[in-house]
Amino acid sequence: MALERKKPEEPASLPEILHRIIDYVPFSPEPTASDPQARARKISNIAAMKAAAFSGALAVPPGPLGLLTLLPDLLGIWRIQAQLVADIAAVYGKTVYVTKESLLYCLFKHGAAQVVRDLAVRSGQRLLVRTVTLQATDTLLRKIGIRLTERLATRAVTRWLPIIGAVGVGAYAYYDTGEVAKTAIRTFESDLSFEERRGPQ
Repeated sequence: MALERKKPEEPASLPEILHRIIDYVPFSPEPTASDPQARARKISNIAAMKAAAFSGALAVPPGPLGLLTLLPDLLGIWRIQAQLVADIAAVYGKTVYVTKESLLYCLFKHGAAQVVRDLAVRSGQRLLVRTVTLQATDTLLRKIGIRLTERLATRAVTRWLPIIGAVGVGAYAYYDTGEVAKTAIRTFESDLSFEERRGPQ
């Protein structure tokens, strides 16, 4: 009897990778800070430099080999950024508000504002963090995945220019992480509360 050959595993899609990020809410060892904004900025700079180094290093291999690093690059950057969001929440003493929804909001507000805008809504002086259903979360991740496809296409081009590409990719990772930090600081310095939301978007 011939042994069945295992089918090679299909590469994870962008929505699947995003699920991996938000399904695990990072723990932060950061204590509440007496000057949370100053501490948040320091944490942000460190995370941005780490993201730039990580992304730049993965962009060094040229050609087809470099293309294989695209999704690991995004996964690694998002993990650094998710930890950054958790750390910023911690220095403001608002770890309880680090949820799947607030992670998505902080990670993608600057790049997919129309998609995540309803996850956190201003109501007077309050910022309401909404909870969404699993179905709504899946829909959000698919929409974000579509938006990110363009970024992947741009990064694919840089893989054919290893040195120049690595510098550019690293610089973008630094900028992108800084934007995440700005959103997280604005979010967690607000007067936060939860608002239940039942249906899909």
